[in-house]
Amino acid sequence: MDALNSANLPDIAGMPDRDKQELQQFIKNETQKSNIQQSIHSLTDMCFRKCITAKPSSGKLDKYEEPCMQNCVDRFMDANNLILKQLEAMRTA
Repeated sequence: MDALNSANLPDIAGMPDRDKQELQQFIKNETQKSNIQQSIHSLTDMCFRKCITAKPSSGKLDKYEEPCMQNCVDRFMDANNLILKQLEAMRTA
């Protein structure tokens, strides 16, 4: 892996600044996508474990599971929004 990275370094070093900025933005965007996907995976796993107590049989959520899943997702989103607002307030203070 180091050999691969070493082989690509001269190419990156010789790139125009505009291309470097575009590459950095691309990497940042892909990292954000990955983080969002990981959050969705964690949310799905957490809510499924909490709300789906019986072995799924019909392919549909029952009358308890559906509102439980919705509430779980809503609380997760509320908590994330609160954390983001607090971090933004700390950043601007």
